Amino acid sequence: MSMLKMQKISICALKKHRKDILETLQRKGVVEITDLDLQDSVFFKEETSASQASFLKSSQTAKQAAEILCEYNDFKKSMFAAFEGREPISKENYYIFVNDAAEIMRVAYEIIGFKKNINEANADIIKYEAQIESLIPWKTFELSLRFKGTEKTQAFVGTFPNLKTEGEILSEIAEINPELDGIDVNVISSDKNQTCVCLICKKEKSDKLFEAIRQMGFSSPAVDSKQPPAERIKILNERIENLKKSVDENINNIKSHKGMLHAFNFIEDYYVMRAEKYEQIESLSNTKHVFLLSGYITEQNAPELQALLISKYGAEVEFEDDFSDDAPVVLRNNPVTRPVEGVLQTYSLPKRREIDPTSIMAIFYYVFFGMMFSDAGYGIVMSLVCGFALHHFKNMEEGFRKSVKMFFYCGLSTTFWGLMFGSFFGDAVSVISTTFLGIAPEQVPQIPGLVIPVWFNPINDPMRLLMICFLFGIIHLFTGLAIQGYMHIKNKNPLFVIYDVVSWYLLIGGAILALLSLDMMKDLAGFVLPPVFLTIGGIAALIGAVIILFFSGRESKHPVKRLLKGIYGLYGATGYLSDILSYSRLLALGLATGVIAQVFNQIGSMFGSSIVAMIIFTIVFIIGHLLNIGINALGAYVHTNRLQFVEFFGKFYEGGGKAFKPFKINSKHYKVKEDI
Repeated sequence: MSMLKMQKISICALKKHRKDILETLQRKGVVEITDLDLQDSVFFKEETSASQASFLKSSQTAKQAAEILCEYNDFKKSMFAAFEGREPISKENYYIFVNDAAEIMRVAYEIIGFKKNINEANADIIKYEAQIESLIPWKTFELSLRFKGTEKTQAFVGTFPNLKTEGEILSEIAEINPELDGIDVNVISSDKNQTCVCLICKKEKSDKLFEAIRQMGFSSPAVDSKQPPAERIKILNERIENLKKSVDENINNIKSHKGMLHAFNFIEDYYVMRAEKYEQIESLSNTKHVFLLSGYITEQNAPELQALLISKYGAEVEFEDDFSDDAPVVLRNNPVTRPVEGVLQTYSLPKRREIDPTSIMAIFYYVFFGMMFSDAGYGIVMSLVCGFALHHFKNMEEGFRKSVKMFFYCGLSTTFWGLMFGSFFGDAVSVISTTFLGIAPEQVPQIPGLVIPVWFNPINDPMRLLMICFLFGIIHLFTGLAIQGYMHIKNKNPLFVIYDVVSWYLLIGGAILALLSLDMMKDLAGFVLPPVFLTIGGIAALIGAVIILFFSGRESKHPVKRLLKGIYGLYGATGYLSDILSYSRLLALGLATGVIAQVFNQIGSMFGSSIVAMIIFTIVFIIGHLLNIGINALGAYVHTNRLQFVEFFGKFYEGGGKAFKPFKINSKHYKVKEDI
């Protein structure tokens, strides 16, 4: 429930060591580099945008080569790839790859060239196949499609739309121009879409014939060839065969480099790392022989880094404490509450002057999630799956590992509440016992947690659970107010605790006491407080209302404005009522999970007790409960987050802290094994 102490770090070293120092900082990943712009003519900045662009281009080249390898090779990807994380690589192997970078890039360009050849060949194959398709109707034509006639005749080779016979063609020509005669029409082929023809006439009639057939829709062949169509088709088929051989050859060349995938993945990461390093160079101030670097580091990492830079590079390293809101934030929590840090970061990090609410929030988070999911069987499944993932996938990414740990603890909470409410895959034990084991319902062993609840069954007593939900909600809200009070004391404003915290305790707490002393609450709450609590609660609520009325607008000096703000502040009591009612979602989702589970059990048991019925029950049981787990786990996650973000944080949390973003290896495929 705290934040790591942050220090400003200043490094001064010889420029000849700049590359090595930056690479060391990048591998360590413990320093956030800030822009250092010294207003001094001695210092200057370096422009590195061109180098960054060059490195990113090389990274994209390696990525493209890797994608081509994956396209033509069968690289099996595990279904658990998301859990496996980046592959660790030793510093020694890192430098082996770096030394081979030029050769790896040469192979990458070669593979991209092979892919380009394949694309061009495939494009030509498509083009030639289209030409063959266009030539097939002309296959029986023994002359070139460029044939124009003889010394005394004119030939027109082309097509008419639709199906036409020689007689129909001559008839249409005669209708257009009766003077045209002696026309020789040869139909090469025809179908419902077109008719391929060769028309021959005397040269002196060629113009009139062309005008006539133009009106009939005559057009030249779609493909042009100086060879006869049959010969041209043969030539094109030979070209296609050669191109297919070229494609196969280039594919084999690509497959022969199958073992380069890891190298390409490394080079993709490597050049991204170099681009990021050169981006950081722009933040440094330089002279001809030295450079200055400024940034942030956590206090716990400072001594070891200082010792390393001094002993290895002779650098000057200085530290200075920074408690301002400009300093980045690093949270520090115990192993049980740390996984919920991701939920807090989704909302906003605390500022340096605030407290880290993760530890307190985690308690409520696990409790609320478990109450909403509230099935022991589901909780056991969730915890076993998450526990297996945590144990088996040691290399899981840190952020993802936190989420898995969070759901592991949520599973434990779910198991606890499921036992309290007597839900184990709904009423699976009772249904299986009565349906398949032939046990009478009244003789089913009353096993606490599995058949009967350890505490009570919410389905049979929902009002009781509703009151418990409201109680937890009030505790949750009052805890948020208590944190606000702590912050006032920490900021040396003790009177603000009375104005902003005690006043609401009195108003809300007093109203609740008064309400619980009314007879009408007996059916709802199951009990009624003695009448004296009506008086006590009313007085407490009145005192709280007066404090809120006169002090919630205390920042205003004008009495009228102050009073109006006080009235508006008092109106905030309706917001508390709405917040308390919001916790009824604990009841709603908890009941939904249990009822849906029971429905699937009943559906599966409808088919009797035969072997076939057992198989059907098993299928319905597995599919139904998996669906229920997926849907209601998501619902529990979303609504638990909402209760933290809206109801809890709204009482005290401001947020807006700056995340600590150290200069580190932001790689996609590999991570260098070097810890500080």
